[in-house]
Amino acid sequence: METPRNPPQQGGVTLVPKSQAAPAPQDASSGLPKWAREIQRFLGVKSQFILFGNVYDVYPVPIPGTAETGTGTMDMFLKAVLAERGYTLFFKYEPFVLTTLIGPPDDGALEGTELPPRGAEGITLERLSRLARDLEARREPSAILVSYASRLAELCPAEYQQFLYQLFRLSLSARAEQGRFSLVIWSIDKENDLPAWYRNSRIMPVPVPRPDHDVRRKIIRSAGPLIAGYRETAMKDPARLRGLVNLFADQTGGLYAGELVSIASMAVQDRTDITRIGDAVRHYKLGVPDNPWDRLDRETILKGGEVLSRRVIGQEHAVSHSLDIIKRSIFDLSGAQFSPHSQKPKGVLFFAGPTGVGKTELAKGITELVFGSPENYVRFDMSEFNQSHSDQRLMGAPPGYVGYEVGGELTNSVRQRPFTLILFDEIEKSHPRIMDIFLQILDDGRLTSGRGETAYFSDAVLVFTSNLGVYREGPGGEKEPLVTQDMPFPEVEARIQGAIREFFTFTLNRPELLNRIGKNIVVFDFIREKTAGGIFRKMLGNVLERLSDQRQIQVEMDTTGLNTLGAWVTRDLSMGGRGIGNALEECFVNPLSRELYAIDAANGDRIACSVAPGEGGRPEISLIML
Repeated sequence: METPRNPPQQGGVTLVPKSQAAPAPQDASSGLPKWAREIQRFLGVKSQFILFGNVYDVYPVPIPGTAETGTGTMDMFLKAVLAERGYTLFFKYEPFVLTTLIGPPDDGALEGTELPPRGAEGITLERLSRLARDLEARREPSAILVSYASRLAELCPAEYQQFLYQLFRLSLSARAEQGRFSLVIWSIDKENDLPAWYRNSRIMPVPVPRPDHDVRRKIIRSAGPLIAGYRETAMKDPARLRGLVNLFADQTGGLYAGELVSIASMAVQDRTDITRIGDAVRHYKLGVPDNPWDRLDRETILKGGEVLSRRVIGQEHAVSHSLDIIKRSIFDLSGAQFSPHSQKPKGVLFFAGPTGVGKTELAKGITELVFGSPENYVRFDMSEFNQSHSDQRLMGAPPGYVGYEVGGELTNSVRQRPFTLILFDEIEKSHPRIMDIFLQILDDGRLTSGRGETAYFSDAVLVFTSNLGVYREGPGGEKEPLVTQDMPFPEVEARIQGAIREFFTFTLNRPELLNRIGKNIVVFDFIREKTAGGIFRKMLGNVLERLSDQRQIQVEMDTTGLNTLGAWVTRDLSMGGRGIGNALEECFVNPLSRELYAIDAANGDRIACSVAPGEGGRPEISLIML
């Protein structure tokens, strides 16, 4: 990609009278970023500018003699900005080095007064201040850029305060000539890097933000011709190329301009066609070229409903709804109705319903279906985030606070594993301030940590779980059931949906968060009698399978014993599947362990297990070695 170059570095430079200055080129300020237009607008009002923020990036710089735009550093960009306004002298100072960016020819003269040669080293702050005073006295359209000014206090502590004072006085005494001041332009990291007293009506702080959409498009157009297919598309279908450039600009919002150049270089290196520039952007953001969403087998997804229904029994509605969202995510259609270039998370699910009905288990099943393993997910128990400062655990502490170096638990997890399912368990127990974090994630698909590192959620699935709508608080603070097992599912669903809307809209005062979740609220039904038996048999099978795998002990049970045990552990379904599991552990797993020790069972044994009703109908087991 073509980039403007600095003038040849030569020695013995002297100033020339104004009569020899080249005429100012045609004004092109309308194409400049806002902060650069502000500088041009105030050239006759302010004698010094303080640039802070994104001062180490690259910027779009016109290529002399052409209608094209290249990229250049801050000094090259300011050179073009000032040249438009007729500035004939422009110097850049970085610690101890002075470089002439716009200057006269070597044989020019300024009444015998010589300046340091181009690229002169060993220039002290005292010498620089004398240069600033000399330039102001000559009334030439000149400027000095003081780069890396934030470091001067460390490098030249003895001279720094005097230098500041001299330039402060110069800012007040300077006079505009033909609507232009002889400028001093500071380039610093943060606005407070210069002392608070260094302010007056002649000094203007100018924040330099990250590139906006228009600037990003210019950078992309300057870097694009090297990308495969760019020139061909420009010739055959200019409208499509404009769309691809806009896509590139949309997907790189919040990045530095230098990062856009890096993405273009990656695309050239990987021979990525311009029509697949989104892949290059994702590879740069996530750092992984391997996308598990592209590897999903069609047959696996087609059979996904059957697989998930075996894992989460009795929740066909929840399984079907969740699978629809996963299918939508595979085709990258999440949020596509709002923008064709949406960067929202791949999928968002809000699981609501009674405890123990399979909300967390379905999240694990989706993880296994999409990402290959039920353990490939990140879980956050939101009851641990019920304090106002808990957001620092997710995003990381700000600079200067304890834990800043560690980063945030959420941002670190997503940066390390961008292709994952993130489970936020019992979301209603978190502090309301945490909800503001989810607003940004659901809207933009990204989150910036306290260390300034950006985590991208565009390839992640977010799952929230909640028990909202199951209970409500009574007059005395006690819990009263809002839904019961004798209600049909449509009524259960309507009541829980209504309670969720009321909580986010009135209690939490965050209706915008509910709006971003949209129609992705999935209500789980109670565990009903017709499905309780299937859950029991699955859990019993897990116990006997573990015994067989770990000890090679085969336990056999007849139908009568199976029915007796099942009737007991499913008699109370108020606690859902976890209640069935707890009852099974109490009346079968614990007695089975005792009996195995009593008969001295060894690896490879076959054992018959009989179950008979005992006192109060509680099942009692006995083992016989086969």
